[in-house]
Amino acid sequence: MSLKDAALKVRENAHAPYSNFKVGAAVLSGSGVVYSGCNVENVAYPEGTCAEAGAIAAMVAAGETELTEVYVVASSPRPVPPCGGCRQKLAEFGKADVVVTLATVDGHETTTTIGDLLPGAFDASFM
Repeated sequence: MSLKDAALKVRENAHAPYSNFKVGAAVLSGSGVVYSGCNVENVAYPEGTCAEAGAIAAMVAAGETELTEVYVVASSPRPVPPCGGCRQKLAEFGKADVVVTLATVDGHETTTTIGDLLPGAFDASFM
């Protein structure tokens, strides 16, 4: 299954009863396996999780720690970029040149990289 197809499919499983803003994400691991995740809202808003975080968690739960491509899709007028926390999560598991495709369910796509989303990322070299 392609990253796009995986993200579109998992988006339908999003738990978004408060915002009705469903997001799906898929990451391609270093081994070539696709992992996906969707946003999961909670009535206590800060306790929800983003789609990107869910996809990364699935990848890590499967024993992998490197992502090589990312696809994020939402029903919005323009492609929606990851939040700040998810940008940092992507930078934890992917190199700066990893391609990130942001898309709408209507098919509009824009492509960027993890490095462009989070220039000057905090990483282990600072520790």
